[in-house]
Amino acid sequence: MNRSLVWLVGVLALAGAVAIFEPFFASNSRAPAGPEGLPGQAAPVFELRDDRGAPASLAAYRGRVVVMNLWASWCPPCRAEMPDLQRLADRYPSALTVVGVNEGESAARAAAFAAALGIRFPVWIDSAQRYGRLYGALGLPSTVIVNRQGVVARGFDGALTFDQMQAAVAPLVRSR
Repeated sequence: MNRSLVWLVGVLALAGAVAIFEPFFASNSRAPAGPEGLPGQAAPVFELRDDRGAPASLAAYRGRVVVMNLWASWCPPCRAEMPDLQRLADRYPSALTVVGVNEGESAARAAAFAAALGIRFPVWIDSAQRYGRLYGALGLPSTVIVNRQGVVARGFDGALTFDQMQAAVAPLVRSR
């Protein structure tokens, strides 16, 4: 056999092998990782406690847009984002609720952190970090926006600016 025929057979064999085995190595998931892959899914509902020890759940906010922010006091981007979350809550008081879900810290620590920043929106304590796992948070902060029907409308990993927050909620608070 001449040399170019050997190369041609080799290339065709390699192309055939790639075509046969590619489906075994390709990812079946085209959805983004983390909270960005959640839109369209029902938001999990379970009971937590707030920073004063009272029961808290997403079920109490059905019919309202909820901006749920997962955070911790040791997280610098969380600290930077908190005033903008409060500003968002103040901008749409009758249309949405901002909820801060502290991941893994004590109620006392979360309450002190919120008070130091002038945070008035509800602060829930998720000491077992269930929301972080359920929403696939890749880090903190993570934000999940839940529509009035209890379905995830948007998800974000990382800190957001006020303009980004407002752009994400505007279509939801306008539509009734």
